[in-house]
Amino acid sequence: MKPDPDLHLVLGGARSGKSRHAEALARQAESAGARIVYIATAWAGDEEMRARIAEHQARRPASWVSLELPDADFALADMLRAQAAQDRCLLVDCLTLWLAQHLCPPPGVPARDAKAEVDALLEVLPGLSGRVIFVSNEIGLGVMPVGAETRRTVDALGRLHQQLAERARRVTLMVAGLPLDLKPLQGHR
Repeated sequence: MKPDPDLHLVLGGARSGKSRHAEALARQAESAGARIVYIATAWAGDEEMRARIAEHQARRPASWVSLELPDADFALADMLRAQAAQDRCLLVDCLTLWLAQHLCPPPGVPARDAKAEVDALLEVLPGLSGRVIFVSNEIGLGVMPVGAETRRTVDALGRLHQQLAERARRVTLMVAGLPLDLKPLQGHR
């Protein structure tokens, strides 16, 4: 019987240190013998996003395999299924962009059913082996957005976070570069 996947959800606001923390967790896994597969979800739609992507790429060790999600239906679920292995640690950065790109696709990208994409992601999780670290922005802590599209994105991301947190062995909230363990609670490991 395949062991349950070791899922870790790392949440935080913009520039909270969530990606750096997730990368540090991946480095620890690599030190313990795991092969690291970095799954990048962002599509470079403008110069500022290209600069952000380049910053992330520059931090990754040469020993890591870096994969970019293709513009295809169920790409994240399919890539997780294909890449997960007992001797690997998959780092998915980030779910916020992944979901937002499905809810509000950039020009030239076909619209996809975001709910079906989320369902496919959640469905694939129990069958994965090894370790998976998900990075995502906790965007629901501020004031209620005015626009309907923004509210829809905040709501969908909040639901996704709850569903992932329920399935994850560990959940960490990053605030000002500091990791706060939400699950398991410190002292309850």
